[in-house]
Amino acid sequence: MGQQSSLVSEHAGRSQLLMTDIIFERTDSIEGGEASLNLVDLCVLEAPGLGEAKKYTLVSTSPGRWEVNGFIEIDRAADAMDCILKSDTGEDVGFLHLDVILMEVRGDGMSSDNELSRKVEMCQEQIELTMRWKNAETQLESIGGDDDLADQLNSYAVRQAVDFETTGVLSTLNDGISFVQQAVDMTPQGHADLPSRLNNLGGMLLRRFERAGELSDLTNSTTLAQKAVELTPGGHANLPARLNNLGISLARRFERTGEPSDIADAIAAGQKAVELAPRGHADLPAMLNNLGNSLNGRFDRTDELSDIADAITAQQKAVELTPQGHANLPSYLNNLGNSFTRRFEQTWELSDIAEAIAVGQKAVDLTPQGHADLPTILNNLGGSFTRRFERTGELSDIADAIALQRKAVDLTPQGHAQLPGFLNSLGGSFTCRFKRTGELSDIADAIAVQRKAVELTPQGHAQLPCFFSNLGHSFYQHYYSTGKMGDLEEAISCYKTASISSVGSPRARLHAAQRWARTLIQYDPQSPEILLAFDTATGLVAMVAGLEQTVRGRYTQLEETSSLALKAAAAACAVDRPDKALEWLEQGRCLVWNQLNNLRTPLTDLQMKDEDLAQEIANVSQQLESAGSSRVQSHVDMSLREKMSLEVETRAHSDLAKKWKDLLRRARALPGFESFLKPSPCSAIMSHLPESGPIIVINVHKSRCDALALMAGLNEPLHIPLPNFSIHKAKKYRAIFDHQLRARKLRAREVEVALSIDDQLSLRGVRPAPIGKDGEDLSVHRALRGLWEEVVKPVLDALGISNVDQTSGETPPRVWWCPTGPLSFLPLHATGIYQGSIRENVSDYVVSSYTPTVTALTDRLKNPHSIDSDASGLFLTSQPSAPNASPIPGTTKEVQSIFKRAGESGVRAYKLEGNEMSVTACLDRMQEFSCIHLACHGSENLNAAEPLQSRFLFHQGDLELGTILRSNLKNADLAFLSACQTSVGQEALPDEAVHLAAGMLAAGYRRVIGTMWSIGDAPAQEVATTFYDYLFSHRDETSGSGFDGTLSAVALHHAIQHLRLSLDDSDIRSMKDSS
Repeated sequence: MGQQSSLVSEHAGRSQLLMTDIIFERTDSIEGGEASLNLVDLCVLEAPGLGEAKKYTLVSTSPGRWEVNGFIEIDRAADAMDCILKSDTGEDVGFLHLDVILMEVRGDGMSSDNELSRKVEMCQEQIELTMRWKNAETQLESIGGDDDLADQLNSYAVRQAVDFETTGVLSTLNDGISFVQQAVDMTPQGHADLPSRLNNLGGMLLRRFERAGELSDLTNSTTLAQKAVELTPGGHANLPARLNNLGISLARRFERTGEPSDIADAIAAGQKAVELAPRGHADLPAMLNNLGNSLNGRFDRTDELSDIADAITAQQKAVELTPQGHANLPSYLNNLGNSFTRRFEQTWELSDIAEAIAVGQKAVDLTPQGHADLPTILNNLGGSFTRRFERTGELSDIADAIALQRKAVDLTPQGHAQLPGFLNSLGGSFTCRFKRTGELSDIADAIAVQRKAVELTPQGHAQLPCFFSNLGHSFYQHYYSTGKMGDLEEAISCYKTASISSVGSPRARLHAAQRWARTLIQYDPQSPEILLAFDTATGLVAMVAGLEQTVRGRYTQLEETSSLALKAAAAACAVDRPDKALEWLEQGRCLVWNQLNNLRTPLTDLQMKDEDLAQEIANVSQQLESAGSSRVQSHVDMSLREKMSLEVETRAHSDLAKKWKDLLRRARALPGFESFLKPSPCSAIMSHLPESGPIIVINVHKSRCDALALMAGLNEPLHIPLPNFSIHKAKKYRAIFDHQLRARKLRAREVEVALSIDDQLSLRGVRPAPIGKDGEDLSVHRALRGLWEEVVKPVLDALGISNVDQTSGETPPRVWWCPTGPLSFLPLHATGIYQGSIRENVSDYVVSSYTPTVTALTDRLKNPHSIDSDASGLFLTSQPSAPNASPIPGTTKEVQSIFKRAGESGVRAYKLEGNEMSVTACLDRMQEFSCIHLACHGSENLNAAEPLQSRFLFHQGDLELGTILRSNLKNADLAFLSACQTSVGQEALPDEAVHLAAGMLAAGYRRVIGTMWSIGDAPAQEVATTFYDYLFSHRDETSGSGFDGTLSAVALHHAIQHLRLSLDDSDIRSMKDSS
């Protein structure tokens, strides 16, 4: 280490001596039972008495080694100085007297780089301690005043910071911080150089945080960086650099605390810096690199691929703009490799991990030995090798990974903030190799280093839950191999600790909670903690898919947890807790629709308690709903300015979500509102059930299948096990339907064409039953019979529901089906035995309806709303020739027939056909009429992440579901969707009800008629006209010209029964009611 520059901090005309790079180090043995020592402070007294004692903090940098946090200034008026060392108990444990005049030549030794040393007199004689330091002397007669002095202090501090970047010696950085702090203190408000000095101080504090991990340094760094930016006028040449540094501080704070608004602000600051930096600016590569890091950080939280794509683009440009030999090139290559690795973890595209390893290896090759960044670069390259090993199984990759990560750990000094992360990564690689080879020494090493990572990580660190979860996984692997119960107990304890943490990524905590629950179910199925584990997990799902994200983003997050609620419910049923099963299914299914329902919840009761708070909640809920459904996602073709505009929207959305949480806390603090918008307990769900029939929730999981029957008057659900059904059968039956529907081309509502007799028989189902390779009957009839015998009939029998004589005119009782998992795609309302001498089906017993969740139905009953008499009526439209869709001329006849009968019945009705209607006109009519009939093509978006783009196809454009949701339909009652596949749903999210029918319920319609697959044009007409005939003939005579859908389920039941004998069962089975 070279001699430090001679700078001072006093006024002109004074002479001072500076002691820098001050280290105290034990020179005796510290092994085994030798005396312990923990130094915390150094007190310095100058003689003769030149003031009070000065106190300096000692920082432990490794066992038996402490560094002074700063430097010591000694006035030349002093003849001597006394140094007193204090322990963590406050006791004086060591003493050293130094003669100032002769200090430079009276050390016990002087090294070649001008380092001096003296032995310390210790109270415990068996302890040997040596003090080492360097001297710097300066005369200040040439300095003209405080401004010149501050400038020189700042310059010296910058040189110290540059030195630290290469060497990583903390005392060098501490000196720099002390000098620049004095420069800031000497700089008056309004001084032109104040922003620069604040920026430098903030940057150095950030570097010390990255090295030592002290949260106060990070907090102060961010505050100083923000102030520096605020004080810098627009157009200033240094504004980009200061924005860049602010972005880095915010990104580090996000990594440490997990606060989403920090990473949004970091990206915004980084984008602004890049935009303002002129082309060819020397710091532009650094700004691009740091912007990429921030985007990478947000990708870790959201898995939004556009973020990692933008990160890679920015970092590739940073590398391209950096000349060979530049000191920062290895760092840029390292970060680019890290981003490629992160994208590989999402896409498993081998070219990404190959690129990550290539640029990471180049970064290692270009980094000199001893460079402070080398451990990080080695660790990240090792991580890339580990990821490739997980994909390819090539043992040489994991061997290389472990070697690199071992070296990273060995090169990292004790107390370094990144050491826990390096240890965690090394442990993960050991565990990966163990799972492949079974070598017990690997899993023992994994546990050892990961335990150390946990011990070294401060409480409140955002990565701590992840470290605990990984340690738990290693303990579990050790248990799985050895059978030692202690390891299993440790694994469960680690999973629990990670899960219930109040900090860290919700997704990491959810992952740990799932491991916690899964392990308990497998090894201790009667443990009472199973309920706690699933309570924790289901609560975290809502945080993973929080309101600060777009609807698209929430659905993307939910794809990884789609079966969690079903697994939890199965576990609850296994311990005879149907109440918990119901609560978890309600909390964990249809999450996005439930969020929308919460945003639209009636606030009448709250208004009576606190009108202002209710209005605030109403305002924020409207803004959140709009932001979630309308905010555009970034994509690679956008300009930087467009992306910056989106970041402003993103931050505003995040702020709204935070405000929403604060408003909920305020509401729940009011007496009587403690559970306001919290997930409902079983008792609350059971208190608003329909009187006309039960709700049947059917849970389908690989471990077991169960039905929960909810009936008015009961305190908890009736648990009906379904031992003869399985998830395997559900998937098989669904595959049968899918294959047969494709074979019959039942994928779109189409006009029927003239067919031969053989073709007609084929389409009407008179064809040989499909046979499986083992002779198994794979016909639709077999699937419907299986569902009847294994699911529906056992439920009806348990409830004591018998068949109704169809000739008696008696209406069967109502039943609402609420299926889960793959059963959501199957027609429970059409199950039965359709072949043989004894035939029966579900419609002989009950009138079937569906509800996506129990709460969707009970909320309607709990919060009834009257329909404005002026809006009561029926609006109809036919769209027979929409662009890029097959013609459906029967829709014209269908609508005209219904419209005519409405008029004859005195019902207020209005119709628009084909080109007469625009999308805007349709929305206007939806506001004016309580009931709508859409005879058109429907299109459900095949991308589960874009459900709001599902739409109805009109001549004059498409009406998207997202547009309907934003319409605030206060008088909505019945929606008849005479279109194809309006209640099918997405395979990736079977329990989110991602289809048009559920969307119309969410938009406010109380009753929706939809189809599970395509229906022929002519049968659709017949079903619709018969349906309305029933409603018109059963109208309340006092309703005037009004119209409502109260009897819609019975009307649909009647229409299907009426047509059953004359039509292909596939058309009849398609129709379903959600009311």
